[in-house]
Amino acid sequence: MPTMKTVQYKSRGGYEVIEIADREVRAPGPGEVRISVKAAAVNPTDVLMRELAYNTLPLPWIPGMDAAGVVESVGAGVTRVRVGDQVMAVVMPVRPDGGAQSAQIVVPEASVLAIPEGVSVAEASTLPMNGLTATLGLESSGLTKGQTLAVSGGAGLLAHYTIAVAKHLGLTVIADAKPSEFELVRSYGADFVVERGPGFCAAIRQQFPSGVDGLYDTALLLATSFPAIRDGGVYIPVRGWDDTPTERGIRILPVMVSQAIERTDMLKVLRGLVESGKIKLRVTREYAPEEVAEAQRALMAGGLRGRPVIVF
Repeated sequence: MPTMKTVQYKSRGGYEVIEIADREVRAPGPGEVRISVKAAAVNPTDVLMRELAYNTLPLPWIPGMDAAGVVESVGAGVTRVRVGDQVMAVVMPVRPDGGAQSAQIVVPEASVLAIPEGVSVAEASTLPMNGLTATLGLESSGLTKGQTLAVSGGAGLLAHYTIAVAKHLGLTVIADAKPSEFELVRSYGADFVVERGPGFCAAIRQQFPSGVDGLYDTALLLATSFPAIRDGGVYIPVRGWDDTPTERGIRILPVMVSQAIERTDMLKVLRGLVESGKIKLRVTREYAPEEVAEAQRALMAGGLRGRPVIVF
């Protein structure tokens, strides 16, 4: 088997546990695709994996959930992609093969799609995981055309994708931002923008006196955001839920993106939203694999309106 440069964690811990190593990459099996990775996005999940050790597999662990590159080989039965195609893919790092931050990866064909027209491979690597998180959360919510959705953390990347998908579904969207980013959030498609901070819920109730039908909480406001939601509405958290009792019949619908890893249909919708200009992909900076720690520091410092990308 060929060996490929890989980002990996030698143990749980701080930035010092990150190392660059060579690893063997197996041939694709039936229904699988091997991709020569050109770019892999850096996400908060990479940091959580390193710090919280939620991966129960033997060390070392390979982080990364988003990749884009070129199809290197395909297994039996693969029909949608061919060798040489430029593609993007979503990967679960908690698997024996590890995550996306490797010069080659093997993934199911259902997790792979041609990159959107008009974008770079690096830009395409920022779409799959967060796009699927946004889409799955909205699908699970059951919200339909004409209903209202609030999005916390409105200027962030996940919020951008959530707003775009929500508008595609015909929802009315209200999001928060600091005043200097109101226009940015409006450019995402939000119908209303309110100032972020302690007045978030009151501002939403001023616009929608009965409360919104659903709230997608990308800012991790948790139960403090419940006053913005109507009786019987839905709350969509992105980091799970601790079973804290709810109030007024509000339903908690945590997003588990692992349930959408092979949702090619969702990836197609996201690609269409990029090609139509509804989603604008942003790379904040490209980093070499040896600069992963620097990329993670930049991400966790906050304020990025895109993603750092590891370039192989």
